[in-house]
Amino acid sequence: MPPPATATASQFPVLARLLSANAQWAEDVARAEPRFFDECAGGQVPKILWIGCADSRVPESVVTASKPGEIFVHRNIANQFHLDDDNAQAVLTYAVAELGVEHVLIVGHTKCGGAAACTAAAAAAAATPVPSLPPSASINRWLAPLAALAAKLAPGEDLVAASVRAQVANVCATDTVRGAWAQGRKVYVHGFVYEIERGVLRDLGVSRGPE
Repeated sequence: MPPPATATASQFPVLARLLSANAQWAEDVARAEPRFFDECAGGQVPKILWIGCADSRVPESVVTASKPGEIFVHRNIANQFHLDDDNAQAVLTYAVAELGVEHVLIVGHTKCGGAAACTAAAAAAAATPVPSLPPSASINRWLAPLAALAAKLAPGEDLVAASVRAQVANVCATDTVRGAWAQGRKVYVHGFVYEIERGVLRDLGVSRGPE
């Protein structure tokens, strides 16, 4: 089979629009704040780590009106923090130990596809959240802890909020956060839910910090 033909991203209309919008944004920012990009190139000192969902409707910088450099980010399907996930652990360690992040936010959201799949699986006593794929499929393995949590909830209980609380507990159980607390560092872990219907972040009131 011959190799695929090469192309430039600008040949695709959706990407051409993206590139054009980026160029206009960069021009507007440089005009309004001439030193902004030089300062960004000098390093980052965010105070917040956002652990959220990969859902395209929840872009953290947009919904919080934040600038580049203000929020360190880790996103995945259904905003999970698995204790055996090296990717998430590496982000947390770098954020807290190297960048000096003080606030870790676990941010779930309404209308979450992952949560909906797990809720449906629990109601139907299904073996996997995505029944069209085998249990060994990556998304089913990833969602397995969330599906197990859904199966434990009372009817009508909010899985999104319950999951956020569970991920807050997971983050607080890491060596990174426990080590920071042992050193007397002020690192706090919070749980939010973003309401897509209203565009508003809701604080679940489950924040934890050093004793």
